[in-house]
Amino acid sequence: MAILCSNPIYFFIVTLFLISSFPFIYSLSTVSISELSNHTLICAMVHSPNQPSHLNCTSFPEGIRIPLNQSGTSFTGIVGGNGFFAALRPFSSSNSIMVRWRFEDNGTNLSYKRIYSGPVLDELDSGNSHICGIFNGTNRLQCWQWPEFDSNGNTTISSNLAAGENFVCGLDKSRQVLCLGSDNRVTSSAPRGDYSFVSAGFRHACAISLNGSLECWGEMAGLKPAGLFTSLALGENRSCALRPNGSAICWGANNFSLPISLEEKSFVSIEAKQNVFCGILSSDFSLACWGNNFLDPNSTIFNDVVPGPCRKQCPCAPLPKYSSYCGQGLMICQPCVQEPSSKSPLLPPPSSPLPSPPAQRTTGGNSRWNKKMMAFLVVGCVGSVSLILVLCFLFFKYCKIKGCRVHDSGPLEQASKSQSQQEERVLEKKLSQLISMGNGGHLEEFSLQILLKATNCFSEEHKIGTGSFGSVYCGTLEDGRELAIKRAEISVSSSYNIYAGGTKRNQEDKDCAFLNELEFLSRLNHRNLVRLLGYCEESNERVLVYEYMDNGTLHDHLHKLQDSPLMSWAARIKVALDAARGIEYLHEYAVPQVIHRDIKPSNILLDVTWTAKVSDFGLSLMGPQDEESHLSKPVAGTVGYMDPEYYRMQQLTTKSDVYSFGIVLLELLSGRKAIHNRENGEPRNVVDLVVPYIVKDEIHRILDEKVPPPTPFEIEAVAYVGYLAADCVTLEGRDRPTMTEIVNSLERALAACLVPQNPVLSRSNTASSLA
Repeated sequence: MAILCSNPIYFFIVTLFLISSFPFIYSLSTVSISELSNHTLICAMVHSPNQPSHLNCTSFPEGIRIPLNQSGTSFTGIVGGNGFFAALRPFSSSNSIMVRWRFEDNGTNLSYKRIYSGPVLDELDSGNSHICGIFNGTNRLQCWQWPEFDSNGNTTISSNLAAGENFVCGLDKSRQVLCLGSDNRVTSSAPRGDYSFVSAGFRHACAISLNGSLECWGEMAGLKPAGLFTSLALGENRSCALRPNGSAICWGANNFSLPISLEEKSFVSIEAKQNVFCGILSSDFSLACWGNNFLDPNSTIFNDVVPGPCRKQCPCAPLPKYSSYCGQGLMICQPCVQEPSSKSPLLPPPSSPLPSPPAQRTTGGNSRWNKKMMAFLVVGCVGSVSLILVLCFLFFKYCKIKGCRVHDSGPLEQASKSQSQQEERVLEKKLSQLISMGNGGHLEEFSLQILLKATNCFSEEHKIGTGSFGSVYCGTLEDGRELAIKRAEISVSSSYNIYAGGTKRNQEDKDCAFLNELEFLSRLNHRNLVRLLGYCEESNERVLVYEYMDNGTLHDHLHKLQDSPLMSWAARIKVALDAARGIEYLHEYAVPQVIHRDIKPSNILLDVTWTAKVSDFGLSLMGPQDEESHLSKPVAGTVGYMDPEYYRMQQLTTKSDVYSFGIVLLELLSGRKAIHNRENGEPRNVVDLVVPYIVKDEIHRILDEKVPPPTPFEIEAVAYVGYLAADCVTLEGRDRPTMTEIVNSLERALAACLVPQNPVLSRSNTASSLA
């Protein structure tokens, strides 16, 4: 690969190939327009300085009951039609939910329904009656409220989905327009050529070619304008388009045109439905609408509308100030425009490889780059890139199967003996300072001889587990006390190889984990946190001594033991409540705040009374200080339990622990491991298995079969915990509950199990956030 692409021409062609894999700007909108009789409902995702973007709606004239408050709910797209509007939101890293509000009785009543739950949709658009979407990374098209439409689940539409009344159009990978449906005036007249944008009206469609010119077909009213354009919005017998400078032009029946007051305005984007058009102004992202007598184009509908969907990458350029609306790593894209004086437009890169440049003509016919050479070149580059992608996929799959634990450790380096001694002195100094600060004043200092005797020289027979920095042994002192003894793993060099869940860690990581455990547990005191009794610092040994937890780990009771007292739903909810109280203490009452970073069943221990306690603080960190909202830290944790938002953005908050706890709840309910194998042996995340059933109110289908079926009272509590778990594992941390809210919810669920005659559950406390 290095030899192949070292030549500048090779490098140029490979670059073109890589660029060609960038996606189009998907058809998702943050503005929707719905019309019913003499009412118009306009909804938009609105940004507020002190809260996340939220859904806001208003009707003209007043009379349509506005949907329930969706403050704090993050939607990826909203669409509207005749008497309805729908919203799409992420539910997990691989699933989306779409809900629909329908207006009845001239808008005085409103019905709400979840119409889709499944794989992520990254394309969504609606006509007056129908909603259509394309599944992420595929050409699979699905439409709702359109029973007569059948695409057989597959099309070649890959981007820019545009839904009309009885047709749907889009662009395929080669930028050709494709239209499907029963309206032959549109489907049989789609133009041929390469296009960058397509939009659908009621009975007509228009597309923008790669050079910026406009092409329309179907039953269109008015004369299409001349010039160059970047975007379109089509209604019923009327249309509008945006020029490269953001100005708009409209045309249609009865001499429809843009209001004079908006002619000098510049727009980021425009939307249309039937007679109404709305545009987001470039100056302040406010929303202006026009098209019927109820709308005053001089009045602002909403201030500070989110100017577009947040994306991972843009084919041309991101919108200025996009960071105000999107999380880190995401951006809002600007339309790709062509300058009037430019001969070649700046347009989105194609989604298929560009054709190779023509061979230079020579008089002798021996071209340096003939077609055969170019074919070998392209195939070689494509093959090399494909090989790299396959290797990455295999590594990721192996990691998921083995349950790799990811640590924020640097590269392993060989250290000399003098370096080892120097680092050992640094560690001893840190340890002495920590003890001298008074945090460890209540701790007992054990001698190494006593611990060796209690564990039979740390024999394998006494080994009961592995922690963040070493092995854990059980031991009994001469006075009869039972202890759990965690011994740090050491070696002659400062950098050595051991495996913690499948990932190598170096000595510095282990020293840091040891000090973390000692520092946090020496100052934390809660009945649902494992209690640190003492330590040993002697003969280069680093040992921590804890209270002994007679009944082992929650992981063993869920996945290993066939006979366990945790085979009742009340007992499992009680364990979840105990662990939640421990984590709540870390987040809300510890000073400074503590983020655990490794919540999982193997770190939840059970004492002789079956009280659950959180353990293993080797990866823990103090929470953000002062006005900071997060910690910017390299990723650490266990695969399957790690917050995907933290993994993607490397921004750590208490909501990362909430996500991990949500996975624990899903394991308690289903009895499945966080990463488990399907029947065919392929690994699967418990979120992808369990959450879809929770969303469909079918949690009974995935409950752990080792536990007796819940009673009618228990099933309400179990379903309630299911909704809570689904809330905890939502994609964005801001949508997850706090640990205090989780504790309150679990208390209600446990009370419902133990005192069924007193109804204490309100499903709206959790289920509303699923919408």
